[in-house]
Amino acid sequence: MKRIFVLTLALAVCAAAAFAQGHDTGAITSPAEMKYGPLPGLPPCAQGAVLHGDPGKGGATLSAKATAGCKIPWHWHTATEQLGIVSGSAKLEIKDGPSKAIGAGAYAYLPAKHTHQFTCTAACTFFIGTDGAFDIHYVDASGKEISLDEALKSKTAAKGAAKAPAKK
Repeated sequence: MKRIFVLTLALAVCAAAAFAQGHDTGAITSPAEMKYGPLPGLPPCAQGAVLHGDPGKGGATLSAKATAGCKIPWHWHTATEQLGIVSGSAKLEIKDGPSKAIGAGAYAYLPAKHTHQFTCTAACTFFIGTDGAFDIHYVDASGKEISLDEALKSKTAAKGAAKAPAKK
């Protein structure tokens, strides 16, 4: 019951954000209609579908899915981000803040420019709501901005990445 309430609350927040932006028409999308593909700036293990808005220009709602072990290394966004887990499980870490294992029904509010990282511990599906253009700025341990390739090669990213099978 609590999970249903949390997921309903997350979806209501996303809907309220869309309404506040002056959109006068609704949108209904079934899972079969969602067109998943690569999301600019994210590792290839994560894919997304735009449900509402234009993430390149302003507030938007996305559905995303990622494979088990998929890690989105330390980063921040210019806009506020809201996250709601639909299925699977993940670990959300916030720099200088809490780390938490989360699963279906979990909700997270991440203020603008707040450094965090996200790892799907089991294949996961989640919603992302943003109140501005969706950008992603990867950072190293000192907080210096780095490229996605550098972030994926860093010791921090490698530490949480799924291990490759040993060669025989």
